Amino acid sequence: MRLEKSFVGIKPDDLVTVTKMKHIVELQYMERKNTECRIKKLDKDSYLVLETGEVKEFEHIENRKDSLNSLRQTFKKIRYLINNNFEGKPNELHCTLTYRENMTDTKRLYADLDKFIKRLKYKYKDKTTIDYLNVVEPQGRGAWHCHLLLRFNDLDAIFIENEVLRDLWGHGFVTVRSLKDIDNIGAYLSAYLSDIELNDTNAIHAILNEMPIKEVDGKKYIKGGRLHMYPPGMNLFRKSKGIEYPERKDMRYKNVKKIVGSAQPHYEKTYHIENEDFQNTIHYEQYNLKRTHM
Repeated sequence: MRLEKSFVGIKPDDLVTVTKMKHIVELQYMERKNTECRIKKLDKDSYLVLETGEVKEFEHIENRKDSLNSLRQTFKKIRYLINNNFEGKPNELHCTLTYRENMTDTKRLYADLDKFIKRLKYKYKDKTTIDYLNVVEPQGRGAWHCHLLLRFNDLDAIFIENEVLRDLWGHGFVTVRSLKDIDNIGAYLSAYLSDIELNDTNAIHAILNEMPIKEVDGKKYIKGGRLHMYPPGMNLFRKSKGIEYPERKDMRYKNVKKIVGSAQPHYEKTYHIENEDFQNTIHYEQYNLKRTHM
């Protein structure tokens, strides 16, 4: 069980894990922290409990909704990748690739994406290398979109007409957006991909499942309302080799100020986890260094 709770604070000498991603810094504190691995994986279905010598089977999830923790970890990984590699520079773009028809074949989705990336790289092969991160988005009717973040490494700025990318895509519509006015691209996109606008069709589903509702610019959204649309076992994202994960470091809480300076957390959240005979409290703080002097 994972519940939100109040938090009493971190002591200066407490160990925390810090993830630095461009101008975004995330801090994670755990009241109890395992320093040893207590199991050894034997194969995809079983593991060995080192303390007792017992061999047990992994519990494989039937679908993504059955494991909210798995989904949280996937979107956390996506946020890390986005914020470590994209910061709204003029040589970065956000493209949405859609289909004319109600396209529901996920194998075709990734095949079409691979062809599009190859065409785009060929078009710019004499000007720049290109790195990308693609995240898929399911629609209520079963169709798929691709949200593609592009970084043109050897250019100071990039501008591409929608029509040019539409022709390279060849399957429907393409929307191109600049990222320059978004100072937390990871949070923006992950919320966009996991939340869904509240309407008459999904309101009952949200109420029955006690799903949280948030309001943005006068519109109401179901937090995590899109997650059940992802089929089990599907890779939600793909990336090029140049898109790197951020480095994570353990340090004393008092030393975090050396990284964030006078910045205050713009986001904090605390969870209390209860699982059979194990309990833990996890606290997150996130700092946006672009907002320090705002």
